[in-house]
Amino acid sequence: MIGIFDSGIGGLTVVRALTEQLPGYDMIYFGDTAHTPYGSKSPETVITYALRNTDFLLSKSAKLIVMACNTASSVATDRVTEKFDVPVFEVITPAAELSLRTSKKNRIGVIGTRTTISSGVYEKKIRALNPEAKVWSAPCPLLVPLVEEGWLKKPETRMIVKKYLYPLKVRQIDTLILGCTHYPILKKIIQRKIGKRVSIIDSSETVAEKVKNFLEQHPETDHLLSKTGESRFFVSDVTEQFGKTAKEMLRRNIRLEHVSI
Repeated sequence: MIGIFDSGIGGLTVVRALTEQLPGYDMIYFGDTAHTPYGSKSPETVITYALRNTDFLLSKSAKLIVMACNTASSVATDRVTEKFDVPVFEVITPAAELSLRTSKKNRIGVIGTRTTISSGVYEKKIRALNPEAKVWSAPCPLLVPLVEEGWLKKPETRMIVKKYLYPLKVRQIDTLILGCTHYPILKKIIQRKIGKRVSIIDSSETVAEKVKNFLEQHPETDHLLSKTGESRFFVSDVTEQFGKTAKEMLRRNIRLEHVSI
């Protein structure tokens, strides 16, 4: 199985993208809804959660791990890869690479949680690849709770998105990285508020493509992955809203399994 974890519902955007790129592959998802959002937690706490989440997925027969959480990817990738002897994918590097291929003026914006933005990980990765690139970042701490609560069509959400994007809009960026896998759920609102001339980089799509390319180049790993079309969804706290939003995102009913880890 392909194992995917996130702080909550946002990682289902990665499940959706992986299903499109790798139809028929078995997947197991863990949403740590009891501890969401990760973006307001300390790096040490997020690392603890990431190690625990990975261990749980491996105990359920995952053979490959996707850290579908930008916050965890920004602070815990090294610790996870050091501890576990399986392929591990994070969502930051693929998005940084694509932003440079997409941007015509090397003027790139990033939105994410406080922990992701304060880590500076996107700026470091982008400038390591292209020192001439200009990168501006903006923390958007309210967006994850709004998504988790299902406030996708509320006027308050549109107003908050507009306020968060304003500092990037005045910088005349031409490319915007959605540095949190919750944010693609608000993609239409974000596109309208940032402007149609700005290209949006969806980290869920970029990591799915990265996993697909890896498996094509590593048949020994691909051979370990079951392909019966089965998916299982675990959460650390079952909420009614999670089920509703998940159904809307994945366009099918799913059964949530509660687990305390």
